[in-house]
Amino acid sequence: MSTREVSDRDDPVIESIAQLAEPMAAGEKPRAQWRIGTEHEKQVYALADRHAPSYDEPGGIRDLLLSLREFGWEPIEEGGHVIAMKGADGNVSLEPAGQLELSGAPLETLHETCNETGRHLQQVKAIGDKFGVGFLGLGMWPDKRRDELPIMPKGRYAIMLRHMPRVGSLGLDMMLRTCTIQVNLDYSSEADMAQKFRVSLALQPMATALFANSPFTEGKPNGMLSYRSHIWSDTDPHRTGMLPFVFEQGFGYQRYVDYMLDVPMYFVFRDGKYIDAAGLSFRDFMAGKLSVLPGELPRMSDWQDHLSTAFPEVRLKSFLEMRGADGGPWGRICALPAFWVGLLYDQGALDAAWDLVKGWDMDGRERLRSEVPRLGLDAPLPGGGTLRDIAAEVLAISRSGLAARAKLNTMGEDETGFLAPLSEIVQSGKVPAQRLLDKFHGEWNGDIGRIYEERF
Repeated sequence: MSTREVSDRDDPVIESIAQLAEPMAAGEKPRAQWRIGTEHEKQVYALADRHAPSYDEPGGIRDLLLSLREFGWEPIEEGGHVIAMKGADGNVSLEPAGQLELSGAPLETLHETCNETGRHLQQVKAIGDKFGVGFLGLGMWPDKRRDELPIMPKGRYAIMLRHMPRVGSLGLDMMLRTCTIQVNLDYSSEADMAQKFRVSLALQPMATALFANSPFTEGKPNGMLSYRSHIWSDTDPHRTGMLPFVFEQGFGYQRYVDYMLDVPMYFVFRDGKYIDAAGLSFRDFMAGKLSVLPGELPRMSDWQDHLSTAFPEVRLKSFLEMRGADGGPWGRICALPAFWVGLLYDQGALDAAWDLVKGWDMDGRERLRSEVPRLGLDAPLPGGGTLRDIAAEVLAISRSGLAARAKLNTMGEDETGFLAPLSEIVQSGKVPAQRLLDKFHGEWNGDIGRIYEERF
């Protein structure tokens, strides 16, 4: 989640709804300037007894963050607490229960992205070795109860933790127990954004299936392949889901603005502190009627904060965020951006992907989204068949898009190799969660502790 450093009181005051589309329009870039921003989270645990370290304990989360200074990272503080580190590779930040996230820099090629991922993992593993800490790449804590997990000292998290139980039964699990891989991608125009949004929203369940990696809850199989994805179905209906309006004729920036104005607020950031505005209306804020800041109008930073508090399967800010994948190991961290870059950054591939999904109706898309956490590649497609039936075709489209980009590394290799982990999944027919379940029922003999052998 976003990390704020300043209050931005010098931002422009928002006086008209027309201004609210400006961040989206400002994101338009010519193809030569399109970049890839990859985010990935991981669970942190003590090697000695596998507890999730608190923020303050010796060798805990604060110490891990500060130790990144030896690699050139600099602290970001909030309320006297170090809550992130910034550097050339982006930001290293904290999710609510101490999950460690790299929000990577915007990079031109997947080769650079995977190198960035490798640097980060090597750095945190070196620090982890010093403090006796390990890292897991899973979609959800496999064995921890909520009450066994620490809470990080970030103001927005305190507000969200209070608010989540009011609007859904699984929001606290989303905050405390899940990890994801995401990629942020650019667009050249409003029309390009709309086509990419539609394709990526329709095919987000494919990413959920291929990266499904959260089949355990509190030490036992939970009946899902991606319980992380299931959690989003009962987190907060006002700010999650498949956004049917994206597929309506005329969709563009203003329609997304209208949606965001209907999403209840979480907070306002002022003078380094988060003010609780959970459940209040940004429309009231626009009218100077926000009860927690009476008479004050929002600034552009307030709107940008608000844009970060919706959690649909694909999110629009000044770029598009792909949000459907569970956390995973190094190879799949590189595979997720490869999958989407191949589909979205070459016009031929984008058109082919749209041809594949444009006939799907909304009821079918919703059913696919609701079934994929449980069924993975066997989730039903609109009109018949399953994701398994089109998985190889979707990967072939992505591969063609990567080949057309012709971005080579120093050895003359293009970016298609990053799809190898996904090709293996499709060829084997088993998503990562199914492999974990096979181990649990087989060689692990029901011992969930063996899952820690899967650490980075």
